[in-house]
Amino acid sequence: MAELTTIKNNLVFGLDIGTRSIVGVVGYLEHNIFNVVAMAQKEHDTRAMIDGQIHDIYKVGDTIRKVKVSLENQLDFSLTDVCIAAAGRVLKTINASAEYKFEEETRVNQEHIYSLNLLAIETAHAQINGNNDEVKFYCVGSTPVNYKLNTFDISNLEGHKANKIGVELIATFLPEEVVDGLYEAVEYAGLHVASLTLEPIAAMNVAIPEQYRLLNIGLIDVGAGTSDICITKDGSIMAYGMIPLAGDEITEVIAKTYLVDFNTAEKMKISVSDKKDETITFQDIMGLKQEVKSEDVHKSIHSVINRMAKATAEEIKKLNGGKSVNAVFVVGGGGKMPEYTNLIAKHLGIASERVAVRGEEVLTNINFRVDDFKKDSLYVTPVGICTNYYLQKNSFVFVTVNNERIKMYDNNHLTVVDAVMQVGFPNEKLFPRRGAEITFTINGKTRLVRGLPGEGAIVTLNGKAANLNTSIEQNDIIQVTESTIGEAAHITIGQLDEFKATVSFNVNDKNILCPRFAYVNGELKSEYYEIVSGDTIIMENYYTIEQLFTFLDLDIANLDIYVNNERADKNTKVYENFTVKTSEHDNTISYNDLPEDDTYYEKKSKKTDEQVFTPEMAEKMIAQYSNNGDNKSYADGSNDTFMSDNNEAMDNHFVADNNVTKNLVYDNNTIHNNADVNKSSISKNIVILINNQPVTLKGKASYVLVDLFDFYEFDLTKPHGSAVVLKLNGAVSEYMAPLHDGDVVDLYWEP
Repeated sequence: MAELTTIKNNLVFGLDIGTRSIVGVVGYLEHNIFNVVAMAQKEHDTRAMIDGQIHDIYKVGDTIRKVKVSLENQLDFSLTDVCIAAAGRVLKTINASAEYKFEEETRVNQEHIYSLNLLAIETAHAQINGNNDEVKFYCVGSTPVNYKLNTFDISNLEGHKANKIGVELIATFLPEEVVDGLYEAVEYAGLHVASLTLEPIAAMNVAIPEQYRLLNIGLIDVGAGTSDICITKDGSIMAYGMIPLAGDEITEVIAKTYLVDFNTAEKMKISVSDKKDETITFQDIMGLKQEVKSEDVHKSIHSVINRMAKATAEEIKKLNGGKSVNAVFVVGGGGKMPEYTNLIAKHLGIASERVAVRGEEVLTNINFRVDDFKKDSLYVTPVGICTNYYLQKNSFVFVTVNNERIKMYDNNHLTVVDAVMQVGFPNEKLFPRRGAEITFTINGKTRLVRGLPGEGAIVTLNGKAANLNTSIEQNDIIQVTESTIGEAAHITIGQLDEFKATVSFNVNDKNILCPRFAYVNGELKSEYYEIVSGDTIIMENYYTIEQLFTFLDLDIANLDIYVNNERADKNTKVYENFTVKTSEHDNTISYNDLPEDDTYYEKKSKKTDEQVFTPEMAEKMIAQYSNNGDNKSYADGSNDTFMSDNNEAMDNHFVADNNVTKNLVYDNNTIHNNADVNKSSISKNIVILINNQPVTLKGKASYVLVDLFDFYEFDLTKPHGSAVVLKLNGAVSEYMAPLHDGDVVDLYWEP
C-alpha cells in the first residue's frame, strides 16, 4: 500500500484489548466515512486476561506486539501511537451536578461551559475518592446529560444570556491499577497511548448514532469477560453499567460439561453461535475423540445464557430508573449466542424484534479495504475506538505542582486549574477572596456590605507567569501561591444614603433643613460611627426641641416655644414639616421664700407690682386646677397658666403654711399637696404616627389605641375590605392597648 505513505500522518491505530482476543484496526476518516486499511486479530495463548482485567501484563504485551507487527507488515511502515479502551468491569459512574451564578446577566461562552462541567466533575471526583480510602480513581470521561439556563432545561448553553447556569452529567472513573496495567502492557509492546476511552463509549459511537439518542435505547457490548451497558435518552447518554457475566461463562460451562480445555470449549461455543455444523467433533482431555450435536451443546448452555440475559435486563432496568427501555442493540461476539436476544426481550418485557444484534447494518459509514474481514458486530468496538479519537484525544501526562509530581488523565485541554485541583489545592485559595462582610439592619431592613476582593493566586508555569486557564503539557512545572483576602468591609453612619437625606422644619416661618439623627442599638451616634455586624440602626424622622435648638445654636432658656401652635418643652418631638414658633418670656414670675403667716404672700414680677394672694385664693387655685387642668381665672382678675412638663409648663410655684397649699410642687406631670388632688385629671398631649402621618392626641391624661379615631379621619361605617387591620408598632394590638408619645400605628382595610 504505497499510496498510504502520503496519508501516514492521518492514520489512526485502534486496539481492542479483549479478554479472549486483541483486535487491531488502522484507518482514516474522510468525508465522514472511516476507511479501514489494515486489520489484525490475535487470541491470547493463555488466560492472561480475566473478565476484562489484565492479570499478566507482559503476556498481554506480547500479544499486542504480534498484532502491531501484523498491521505494520500490511502497511509497510511502523506504528508508534495507539488508541485504546478500558472495559467496564471496574468502571464506576457518578451522577453529579453543578451550578454557577454570574454577578450580572452574561452571555454564555465555551469557557463558561467548560468551567461548569469541571465543577461537576470535581464534585464527582471528591465523592468517589472520598468514599474509597484504599483505591484511587481517575476520571476517564464525562457525558453531560442536561444543561440548565437559569431554571429551564436546554441542550446547548452557548450564546444564551443567563444569570445562572447548571449541568447534570455522568462522570466515569477507573481505578489507577486498571489504567496503569493497560498503559504498561501497551508500552511493553513499543507503543504510546494516544487516547483512552471506555469500551461502552466506543461501541455507542458506532452502534447508536446521535440522531437515535433521542430514543430510550439500551446498548449491550457482550465480550468475553464482561457485558458493558449504555443507556440513551433525550439526546444524551444517561447511564453506564456492567455485569461480570459474558462469553467466558458459557465457555466454562462447555469445558466442564464435555471435559475439554478452555480453548477447545471456546471453539465449540463459536461453532454453536455461528451455526456452522450440526455435529461438533472434538477431543477431550483424556485424548478421546468425541462427537456431539450442536443442539445438545446449546441445551447444555441454555441455563447460563438465561442467567446472563436476566442479570443484564435487571441492570438495564436499574440504570433506566426501574423500567425497561424501548429497544436494545447488541454488539460483541458473545451476543451472537442462540436465544440470547430473545431472552433479553423476555426479561425486559418487550417484543423480541426490539432486541437485535447490530453488525453490518451499523457499519454503513465504515469502508473495509482489507481482505479476509467482513462487517461484523465483533468489530463495532475496535472501529469505535478509532472514531472516538476524532472526538476526544486523551492520555495520561505527568506534571509537578508545588514540588509534588502527579499523573493526570489528559482530555486534550488540560489547564493549570485541573492540575491544582487534582493535587488538592483549596479551591477558595485560587480565586480572590473578599474581606469580612458586615450585616446590619437599618429602619427594619437588612443591609449587607461586602469586603473588598483580594488578589488572585499567583501562577507560574515553567518559571514564567501564567494563569489558571493556561494549557499544560507533559512534565510541566507549576507553582501556585495562594490568593489573598481583601480588606474587610467598613462603612460609617455618614456614608449611608439614609443619613444623607434631610428632615425639614418650619421655624419662625423659615424652612430649616437638618440632617437625620442615627440611633445605633438605641444610642445616638454621629456620622463618624463605624458600623459593625449586628447593629440595629434607626434613622429618625424627628428632632426633639432640645436637639433642634442645639442644632440652630439657640438658647431656649428665655424662650416660649410652640409646636403646631401647641406649647412645647425641650422633649417635645418635631416631625417633618412641623411648624415651630418662639417668643421671649413676657412675664417671668418667681416666688421668694415668704414669711410663714396666713395673712398674705408676695408675688414678685419683672413687669408688675406686687400682688397679694391670701391662703383662701391659693386653695381656690388648686381646686380649679384639679378640676380641669386648664387656664385658671381667679377672683383678683389674675389669669395664670399651670402646665406640666409633658407639652405644658407650670410657671408658678405656690407655697402656703396653713396645710392647704404648703409643699405644692410639680414633677412627673403631677401636682402634690396635703389635700387629695385628683392626679388623673391632669391632661397631656402626645404625637403618634398614623400611616406615616403625624397626629396630635390631646385632652386626656392617658390614651388607648381606640382614641386615635377622635383625631384621625377613618370611616368605619363604609367598609373597603374584609376587616380593619390595626397595628401598633408593627404588631396587631387590642383596641384598649395604651398609646405613648412617638408610637407608630398602621390602620387599613384588609382586602
